[in-house]
Amino acid sequence: MKSPLIHGIRLCAFSMIVLATNLAQAADYPAAHLSSPEQYQVLLENEQVLVLKMTLKPGESDLMHSHRDESVYFERGGKLRIQEANGELIEANVPDGHVMWHRAWSHQVTNAGSTDVVAIIVEEK
Repeated sequence: MKSPLIHGIRLCAFSMIVLATNLAQAADYPAAHLSSPEQYQVLLENEQVLVLKMTLKPGESDLMHSHRDESVYFERGGKLRIQEANGELIEANVPDGHVMWHRAWSHQVTNAGSTDVVAIIVEEK
């Protein structure tokens, strides 16, 4: 029988590898407001956070970009297609007022709906 301590150390090491991989992928692409300034407006930036406003018109896509750990408030939701840097495709119908949190990641977002999507993004620094 394996020691719980050894199992815990292995689990911790695995978690650190996953986290480092996610951070490395996020660092491979520029920040959203740098890669797609037409869709992302900086509302606030200081030593603690970066606050962005994202607006995607119907059929519009941003460019592949990265976010640090982020909280997102969808002022106006909609039908989104999100292509992750690893190739995984996510399709989501996001309701107005939806709030989410996500670890650092890289992706491209397409508004696959018929109305503007507006979100406020708060990234930890």
